[in-house]
Amino acid sequence: MKRITTKGHYGLRLMVQLARQYQEGKTSVPIKAIARDEGLSMQYLQQMTIPLQIHNLIKSTRGPRGGHTLTRKPSEIRLCEILNALEGTCGLVECVDDAAFCDQIDDCGLFEIWKGASDILENYFNRHTLQDVLDIGDRKIASAGKKAKAG
Repeated sequence: MKRITTKGHYGLRLMVQLARQYQEGKTSVPIKAIARDEGLSMQYLQQMTIPLQIHNLIKSTRGPRGGHTLTRKPSEIRLCEILNALEGTCGLVECVDDAAFCDQIDDCGLFEIWKGASDILENYFNRHTLQDVLDIGDRKIASAGKKAKAG
């Protein structure tokens, strides 16, 4: 089964941090700060900024107050956009993304299964935005706080 690579996983974490900072009104966040907060390699995160910039999901500012910020509101950036920028696709197998990959697509029953599963996955990530991730995290934090007070 195809898995999201560390590039996709860490890239999503990077984007969630940028979304949180965006909500707080910060216009530019240094990668160094995100790497420290997330416990990730700064060099690795810097590599991820390139495809995110190419896909117009983040913008970069140079200089002493430089860093990165989202190009749109967190509610307008879908998780599938981020994964497509970093992973290339949400498809589970190569033939779903590139019909030229396999010459048996026309009479292969498995192709329809792979295509259906890939569509489900893509639709799922397309339904969710960075704002959804922030909201889910906030609910989990609030719930943990209530449990701590009750305990």
